[in-house]
Amino acid sequence: MRKIVLDTETTGLDPRQGHRIIELAAIELDGRKVSPRRFHRYLNPEREIEAGAVAVHGLTYERLQNEAKFADIAASFLEFIEDSELIIHNAPFDIGFLNHELGLIGLPPLQNEVMDTLRMAREMHPGKKNSLDALCGRYEIDNAHRSLHGALLDTELLAEVYFAMTRGQESLLGEDVPMVRKPAVLSTDAARPKLRVLQPGAEELTEHERQLADIDKASKGACLWMKLEGSV
Repeated sequence: MRKIVLDTETTGLDPRQGHRIIELAAIELDGRKVSPRRFHRYLNPEREIEAGAVAVHGLTYERLQNEAKFADIAASFLEFIEDSELIIHNAPFDIGFLNHELGLIGLPPLQNEVMDTLRMAREMHPGKKNSLDALCGRYEIDNAHRSLHGALLDTELLAEVYFAMTRGQESLLGEDVPMVRKPAVLSTDAARPKLRVLQPGAEELTEHERQLADIDKASKGACLWMKLEGSV
C-alpha cells in the first residue's frame, strides 16, 4: 500500500474549542526513500492563534490571513492521500483535527489506515522520551535546523525516524508494530490478521485532558504551548 507521512500545525490543542489547522504537509514514501511527491499548504484558520502556539511554530494570523482556507484545498488533499496508509506521530491529534475540518465542510471523516509512530516508539522504547526530537537524537538524525516546528520539516524528519525504526523490516506486519485501522471510527476489524489494533487507553486519555488543562493555564500567564507530551 502507498504510504504517506503527514503532519499538521494548529492554532491550539483542541478542535472542540474551535482550534483550526494552519499548516498541512504530507509526503509520499517510495519504498525506503522519500518520493518527490508532496502536498504542503499554509491555511487561513479564520481565527486568532494562541500566543503559546506562535512561540512553537512562528505562524501568526497576520501571516496566514491571505492564505487559502481548508475548504479550498480539501479536494486536492483528499486526492493526494487517497488509498494510502498515513504515518503520523501522535496520530489521534492530527486525525482529530483533520476530521474536524472535514466535518465543518460537510465531508465524512478519513477512512485511511494509520500508523502511529508515537505508539510504535513507546512499544519499542518503554519508559523513554519518544518525542520527534528525542527519536531524532536516538537514531542520530540531524535536526539541528529545527528551531521552530513546521509541518513540512517535521514530515521529512519523521520519514527518517520511520525508516530507522523499521530498519531491516521488509514488511510492517510484525507483532511489535502498532497500527490503528480506520481511525475515525477506531475499528477493530483486522483485515490482515497479523496487525495489532491499538486504541487510546484510559491513561493516555487522562494525560491528554491534563495537558489541555495545563495549556489553558499557560495561555493566560506564559507563552508555553505544546501539542501533547511526547508528540512534539
